[in-house]
Amino acid sequence: MERPTRHLQPGDLRGVARLAVRATTDLTSLAEALHAEIARFPLVFGRSPTGRTRGLTGLVYATVRGVTRGVGNGIDAALGWLAPRLIAETPSTAARSAAIAALNGVLGDHLAATRNPLAIRMALRHGGRPLRLQRDALAAAFPAAHPHVVVLAHGLCMNDLQWMRDGHDHGAALARDLPCTPLYLHYNSGLPISLNGRRFARLLQALAAQWPVPLERLSIVGHSMGGLVARSACAHGARLGHEWPERLDAIVFLGTPHRGAPLERGGHWFENLLQVSPYSAPFARLGRIRSAGITDLRHGTVLAASRGGDGADRADGDAATGTSAGDVAPLPRRVRCLAIAGTLGSRSGDLKDRLVGDGLVPLASALGRGGRSHRSLFTRESQWISYETSHLELLARPAVYRHLRQWLAA
Repeated sequence: MERPTRHLQPGDLRGVARLAVRATTDLTSLAEALHAEIARFPLVFGRSPTGRTRGLTGLVYATVRGVTRGVGNGIDAALGWLAPRLIAETPSTAARSAAIAALNGVLGDHLAATRNPLAIRMALRHGGRPLRLQRDALAAAFPAAHPHVVVLAHGLCMNDLQWMRDGHDHGAALARDLPCTPLYLHYNSGLPISLNGRRFARLLQALAAQWPVPLERLSIVGHSMGGLVARSACAHGARLGHEWPERLDAIVFLGTPHRGAPLERGGHWFENLLQVSPYSAPFARLGRIRSAGITDLRHGTVLAASRGGDGADRADGDAATGTSAGDVAPLPRRVRCLAIAGTLGSRSGDLKDRLVGDGLVPLASALGRGGRSHRSLFTRESQWISYETSHLELLARPAVYRHLRQWLAA
């Protein structure tokens, strides 16, 4: 009999409490910064000072922050002891998984840095459950394991369960139609793409070594950010001397922003605009809340050097090499790569196509066109456009699946 599922897990209370404490202290600092600017009567335009008040006023703000942290530490300690005794660990519901995935997409780097229980740890999963990458455990989970493994990587703010859309799951359909075994990557999409790429490469190396039958062929399907993580993994795997890139046969990119996403560029522009005046500069902190994963989407960054380096990357053990912002790392060599792009337009070049693409990713970015080199990443034969299709509809359109299946069956 299957275990019941719950919306609330033991660590959720602690995670939410930590976020509430951080939000309170950050809002206090924002109020203090605005208070300091008004008290100094600065010019409307100019550089913002330190954002701290002095004297009794400064003491009040510092006391609010100190008391909040003290109360938060007490609540955290109490919940750490109490939560496991009140709520038994059970499988997560789809609603809970979706909410945590969205939270990780927006604040994932902060959650990981503060060791928040809500931070997602990267894993390969099947049926919504993490897999132990050991030969006996994999043999038990897949008694009919195929020598061809397809790994599906989700996009920003999503999770492995959300490949199911409108009753269709690309992975399950491939398992039905092709001799392959689908696995699903689950990761914290708020972390830098380069860091997720390196961790993904290491997971694939472990998978190749422990798969219960000889792994003859590996394919990856990446939706949106998942395609960038796959490209990053290929670069890291080659640089680290991994064996799995030699078995990688194909990658299919579904709506992947190879040349970046304009929504993130708009957020960056708005953040810079707020800093023009010292009165609005404190509110720029709100714009900086977005995660490193989101900011990496500005240029479609896949390696750390492309984003000017990253502390989390260096802490993980390697300093990645890459390309400058505005250009992209090349596609992996000797790997068949297919780009499937969606557009809300009914044909290329119409108003919807030019203005919004698939609603999140422009058509040119999804097809790897443009950049400083003005070259396309993909040949004409390795790209296909699905018209009147939104970003998420790429997960369910029958025509998209037909091209995906034909590419992986070749």
